[in-house]
This record gives sequence, structure tokens and C-alpha cells, in this order.
Amino acid sequence: MTTARLLRPLLIVFSLIFPAVAPQFAAAQLAPLTAEASDPGNMGWMEGFPPPPDKRIEQPDSNYFSFPKLRWTVCHLRELLPTEQVSRGLGAPVRLEYALDETHIDGLRFRPTNSRRSMTFAESLTANYTDGMLILHRGKIVYERYSGCLDEAGKHGAMSMTKSMTGLLAEILVVEGQLDDTALVVDIIPELAESAFGNATVRQVMNMTTGLAYSEDYADPNADIWIYSAAASPLPKPAGYSGPNGYFEYLQTVKPEGEHGDGFHYKTVNSDALGWIISRVTGKSVTELLSERVWQRMGAEQDAYMTVDGLGTPFAGGGMSAGLRDLGRIGLLMLGEGEINGERLFSGEVVRNIRAGGSKEAFEKSGYTTLAGGSYKSMWWLFHNDHGAFAARGVYGQTVYVDPTAEMVLVRFASYPTAKNADIDPTSLPAYEAVADYLETLEPEASP
Repeated sequence: MTTARLLRPLLIVFSLIFPAVAPQFAAAQLAPLTAEASDPGNMGWMEGFPPPPDKRIEQPDSNYFSFPKLRWTVCHLRELLPTEQVSRGLGAPVRLEYALDETHIDGLRFRPTNSRRSMTFAESLTANYTDGMLILHRGKIVYERYSGCLDEAGKHGAMSMTKSMTGLLAEILVVEGQLDDTALVVDIIPELAESAFGNATVRQVMNMTTGLAYSEDYADPNADIWIYSAAASPLPKPAGYSGPNGYFEYLQTVKPEGEHGDGFHYKTVNSDALGWIISRVTGKSVTELLSERVWQRMGAEQDAYMTVDGLGTPFAGGGMSAGLRDLGRIGLLMLGEGEINGERLFSGEVVRNIRAGGSKEAFEKSGYTTLAGGSYKSMWWLFHNDHGAFAARGVYGQTVYVDPTAEMVLVRFASYPTAKNADIDPTSLPAYEAVADYLETLEPEASP
């Protein structure tokens, strides 16, 4: 039996965050079901007591993250995988104010990239299989919609937006002097001395400019992703398994390729390495630190949670699920440069450092054509557009998009049939800009 066949049930843990998914596991149909037809309610997934056999989504199952099943799975990860809580604490949430303007926003028209035809904002939500959309302007909710598997009480997979939470924690530690971003990784984690990470700086890990021999070619049964999947899976290891156990052991096996700092290389193992660095420096897991520094202090209304490996290590690169409004609070926190609800959670220098961006030259080498002129820093995406927008992003359409000029935060949860954001950026990024342009024209409300 090949390695690929042996480890098929394990791949799913990692398809949550990688920019491509193995064709045999999650290839989109040539003509995928529409958003309405693939709605989990219309599909009848997991309905009934018990659900009929053809409507069950179970674990272990190698295709529970394939379309259209993924449209149910993104809201039910903790029913399929072990998780660790990101506690909001015991205090009362801080309610967000509303000033709904949904009719105007729904009707806004824009032209998708490289298209001659325009579409409305409302049409773009359907086109992008949107499960949740939240827009805040000057601190108030002006738009809020739920569909698919999600309602206002639910949580949704954030996918690689988890990376931005990990990067934010690291940047906070750097500004506070607890973490030296010029230090070599080996000086913080001696266990990585023989790996490719050992002679990289912390900043190179934070900005994903490390030179790593790491393949995510799912079609290759000998690709590194298979070894990574086996090591980090929370499922029992197959009989005879002798590979690394958990994220941390796997990171010690990563070999070098190219020069550190030469270019931007989006590889999730950087996020797991950064999670280890954070935990070693603070003596706390990523989930604990995120709870203490952010979730308990920003007025969150729900706990978040993260998937973990077999040793209980949080998946710092893609394991978080959270509520739509709580990610709106994350956006407000970034828009407010570390301040929310009149309370300062961390120095404004943290956000200013992130907004300054990384190397555009290094980013250009990565081939992200829909993000031309952008950069990447501390695991946040910088657009360097006229509004200074920046974002957390995750596969299948997840985003927290912050536009400082328009004083706008936009949060989207989605379950698009294919993983790459490049597939939906043409109908997403122009839509965000159209909303920002509209909101920017509105006069501030008069003070009472």
C-alpha cells in the first residue's frame, strides 16, 4: 500500500489551510452546484436522528472537506476533530452598535477584474458561496448576513486567517521586547538546530521568507505534505508508523532549499514554527496567549477554538474557528491600532509595523497575480492600495479586510468550491473597494 493511500484519511486536517487540495479528495466538479443548491440545508447533511447513511459526514472520512460536503464541515470542525478552547473569559460581552445600510450596500455595482459586465454586491455574495458577511463602518455594523451552514450563534472555520492571529501575537511580543525578531530560531528553539529553520531569523519566519524544502504537491505520494499530515494528525497512527509525532517533531525534519530572505514562500510550516517560538518565549500555548491578550479583553461574545495535533498542540497555521462578529472585533482592534472599546490591548506600534508591509520585491517572486503590488508581513496581507488596506485571508474565501481610509472592517466566511482565493479575488476585491468608496462618502454622524 502506498504512503498516499495509507494516509488519505489524515490529509483533511491540512486541506483547511493549504492553497491547493488533492484532486482525488476535493476537486471541484466541472460544473459545481450553485450556492443555493449546495446549501447544507438543501443538501440535508446530518439531518435526522440518526441521519440516513447517504447524508452522513463522519470521521474518519477522507472526503468530508470536499465540495459540497465542505459547506457543512466549515461550521462543524469540532465535531470531527479534537480542539482546544480560546476562552472569552467570564465577563459580559461588549455589544456592537448597529447602523444598518444593507439595501444601499446590496445594490452597489462594481466591475469584476478583467470583466466587461458589472455585478451588484448582493450578487457577489452568491457568486462566492458566502456563509457570512459583516461590514462595520466607524465602529458600527452597517451590514450583516448569514447563509449556508452559519447563523449568528455559530462558528466557522477561519482557515489561514489563523496565521494572522499567530503573527499578531508574535508582533506584540516583538514590540514589547519579549521576542527579538533578529534572533536566530536556533537560539530560541535548540531542537531546530539541524532543521532549515535553525539559521533563519524570527522575522524571516514571521514574513515567510525562509528557504525551506517543503512540497505541497498532493499528486506526489512522496511529497512532504504526506509526512507532515501523518505527523500532525490527531487520529491514531497506523500500525508500523515510525515517523515524527506532532507538529514540533515534524518541524525538526524540514530541510533547507534556497536562501533565507530571498523571496516570499507561502508555506504553512512557518506558522507552526512561529507558534512554537511564541510558546517557548511565553511558556503558554497559542490558544492560551490569544485568549489572555485578545479574546478576553476585546469584548468577545463567543469562545473560539483551534484544532490540535495528537499531542494537544494547537494548529497555529489554520485551526481556528470563531464567530463572525468576533472576527469583526479583531478587525476593529486592528483598525484602532490596538485599542477597542476604549481600552488599549497593545501598543499602536504593533499595527503600524504590520501596515508598513514586507518586501514587495520578495512578494513579487511568489506569483500572486491577483495581489500585484502587495506584500506580506507578520502573516498579514498588505495590498498597498490607495486606502492602505490589509487583510487576514484563508482558503475557500475567508477574510478580515481592514480599510483604514474608509474606516471600514469587512469580514467574510465562505465555502467556495475550490480552495484558491485567486479564483474569487476578481469578484471579491473590487466588491470590497466599491463598499469602501461608498462608505467613505458618508458624512460622520453628529455628536449628541
